[in-house]
Amino acid sequence: MRILLLYGSLRERSFSRLLVEEADRLLRAMGAETRIFDPRELPVANSVPKDYPKVQELRALSLWSEGQVWCSPEVHGAVTGVFKNQIDWLPLEEGSVRPTQGRTLAVMEVSGGSQSFNAVNTLRLLGRWMRMVTIPNQSSVPRAYEQFDEAGRMKPGPLYDRVVDVMEELLQFTWLLRDRADYLVDRYSERKAEFRLPESL
Repeated sequence: MRILLLYGSLRERSFSRLLVEEADRLLRAMGAETRIFDPRELPVANSVPKDYPKVQELRALSLWSEGQVWCSPEVHGAVTGVFKNQIDWLPLEEGSVRPTQGRTLAVMEVSGGSQSFNAVNTLRLLGRWMRMVTIPNQSSVPRAYEQFDEAGRMKPGPLYDRVVDVMEELLQFTWLLRDRADYLVDRYSERKAEFRLPESL
């Protein structure tokens, strides 16, 4: 299974990146093929042509993926601009190509204070808008600065166990939906527009 992981911070010790790297290790240990997109050098959405190399890299990885992991810090009760910028570069459709539709999605967030769910709730909203299948489980890591050791590895405990659960569930859903994306994205309204259905059923 092919999983793309996105994170939402450019800091040198980015906790959303550390959490994504932990998820990446777990997914690979479970047998998945993974890619982590580095958001550095990705221009602000629509400030450059869509054939800009970093934009093409992101879109190609989304097309390559069968499932995705999105992780953002929570800042002022929402996802970061760094994270949202990546989603803004992914079109719902481009001709017959849909870079996200029908793919599975797991959402995670990190925060510097007590546990919150604003970012993961926003990520779920974005996933629905991008026509993705977001799994029920999710991970919210509070006081992220306490959850990783000096080497950048997540410390054992209930929060780590939840990340394991989320990655395991993502692969389960991805396997269940594998090779069924065409069925999931076959919409009546689109068939009607393509003259494949009568005006009314």
